[in-house]
Amino acid sequence: MKNMKNLLATITLSLGALAAFAQEPLDGAYQKVVTKEKEVIPYDFIREADVFWSKRIWRSIDVREKMNLPFKYPQQYLIEIIHSAAKNGELTVYDNSVVDGDQFKQVLPVEDVKKIGYKEDTVTQINPVTMEEETKVVKNELAWDKIIKFRLKEDWVFNENTSTMVCRIVGLAPVRELVLSDGTVAGDEVMYWVYYPDLRPILAKYEVFNPKNDAVRLSWEDLFEARMFESYIYKESNVYDRNIKEYATGIDQLLESERIKQNMFEFEHDLWNY
Repeated sequence: MKNMKNLLATITLSLGALAAFAQEPLDGAYQKVVTKEKEVIPYDFIREADVFWSKRIWRSIDVREKMNLPFKYPQQYLIEIIHSAAKNGELTVYDNSVVDGDQFKQVLPVEDVKKIGYKEDTVTQINPVTMEEETKVVKNELAWDKIIKFRLKEDWVFNENTSTMVCRIVGLAPVRELVLSDGTVAGDEVMYWVYYPDLRPILAKYEVFNPKNDAVRLSWEDLFEARMFESYIYKESNVYDRNIKEYATGIDQLLESERIKQNMFEFEHDLWNY
């Protein structure tokens, strides 16, 4: 009798699994659950007394560069993940139009987030039945492919207790092309700033495309923590609080960015005596 009950229970579970499989086809040879179940590993605590040296850096990630192509993977843009979470109220974003917008002082309301990139156009078309002109309102949402850059705000800290140089991302900002009504590109526009520690749990639930192995895909949180992207520095903390482009132009901007990067590398290297 007990064996019969176990057999019936097994059959019931099997039928339930088959029903679930029939309702939602499995896109692949197996079900991927590792990324969805992943939890964010908390940062190690850093005491202020252990901070021997610190430097604040702002850098830009251009998604059009070859190493950054996963940022614009058509099936799942990074901006789609961030903006959808912001519109749903899952993620707090901060207004960049105010002074020092990257200091997370003024929250951007969800209603204003939904308006970013949204516009309504009135078009005239011919009704195929009546052959008369009709006016139709077309609603256009934010175009993901117009997000060409991401900005990062980072703190580089040398921990005297562990003798390690660590980088902590403080904020992230998507940047889109500012296109005028006549189609002319007028430059870049920062949409808003996101406090990165709030964004980490969301990024940990989404995979990043791996061109070499579909079975091994890191999460977006892994990508940022492992520094698997190409970028350039556009600002460092300075007494004038100015960007590099304010005192250097053209190729000099890139050279200045490399100089700052090299100085940080040499500083860490010079701390060690052999």
